[in-house]
Amino acid sequence: MKKRRKEGIFITFEGPEGSGKSLQAKKVCKYLKDKGFPVIHTREPGGTDLGRTLRKILLNPRNKIDSKTELFLNFADRAEHIVQVIKPALKEGKVIICERFNDATLAYQGYGRGLDRSLIKKIGCFIEDGIVPNLTFLLDIKVEQGLKRAVNTAKDFKKGEGDRLEQEKISFHRKVRRGYQAIAREDGKRIKVISGTKSIEQVFEKIVNYINIVLEIK
Repeated sequence: MKKRRKEGIFITFEGPEGSGKSLQAKKVCKYLKDKGFPVIHTREPGGTDLGRTLRKILLNPRNKIDSKTELFLNFADRAEHIVQVIKPALKEGKVIICERFNDATLAYQGYGRGLDRSLIKKIGCFIEDGIVPNLTFLLDIKVEQGLKRAVNTAKDFKKGEGDRLEQEKISFHRKVRRGYQAIAREDGKRIKVISGTKSIEQVFEKIVNYINIVLEIK
């Protein structure tokens, strides 16, 4: 069994719709568990009981939600997620694999919706209370390709139609993708951009190479 770390490691997966975040996150969890690491796999929104309720609200295509309401529902989810899941796991020395975190809010609500990005960062800092991912993987993919993938593999809602965000206009998703690319340029040390168009194993190999360095896996 791998010796438990004194401090945990927080790894996040980001990217446009259909980029392969969930699949790669699951593969990384299995890889680390096989190496003996204590691992938690979580996501935003939806990493807590409250989060799962908020996720249903946020993604239900029947719901018409104002962009500011959407922003604060995501922040509410994160606040609870940090208190209930992330902070305790870090304190216990676990490796946290999380699908989406603060970069997603900036990309979707800041760049996508056009809300004040400086305000989003300020509120984010307050809610996150010093919690910053040690490593972030941005799986980049062309919007059209990603959306086609996403709606054809939908689980939460009707396959072929997609959830509330997936049903947004192409222009929205292009803004989100450009937002992610801008965020990555600003924080290239933390954020590793990987093409989501490569094969599953090619993407996984690149991810594992970075993880091995961070976790000092030989």
